[in-house]
Amino acid sequence: MGSPPLANTAERYGWIAILLHWGMAALLVGLVGLGIYMVRLPDVGYDREKITLILVHKALGMSALAAALARVAWRLTNALPRFVDGLPAWQQVSALFVHLWLYALMFALPLTGWLMSSAGGYPTPIFSWLDAPDLIGPDEHLFRTLIDVHRWLGYAFAALIALHAAAALRHHLVLKDHTLRKMLPGA
Repeated sequence: MGSPPLANTAERYGWIAILLHWGMAALLVGLVGLGIYMVRLPDVGYDREKITLILVHKALGMSALAAALARVAWRLTNALPRFVDGLPAWQQVSALFVHLWLYALMFALPLTGWLMSSAGGYPTPIFSWLDAPDLIGPDEHLFRTLIDVHRWLGYAFAALIALHAAAALRHHLVLKDHTLRKMLPGA
């Protein structure tokens, strides 16, 4: 397939889409893993490790939101490579459905996290020296509800990521088509 161009073509993804995809994949998998780890830490007093991890998770979540915005902007202004020849219509629809849900969750998770922090009366750091503005005022009941919503969206996101990765590996290892190679640099 050769080295990818800068922008997408009908045959493959370009360097910018590849960097956004794999950079966000690492960031999002890291965020899901960090989220699962940190909520399992005890809520005893002011646990320094847990508070630090929560602040890192929030800052990375806001970075993921910015990256998702960049990714959607790039996607809307670039060609989408076509599906491999012979891909059944149901698989094309399934791929589009999973991608739409991945994009929806790329926005829903950081937004529910931001709302949760606002409802809890906690800062949402973007960088160590800058906090995002509160979206809503403190509301303990809404804060507790958003904790559950954010958690379950995270589990759904983890499941969709696993499904997406499994489908890509199936195309690569079982079907031996170019689906995954279109998103690999130098493939």
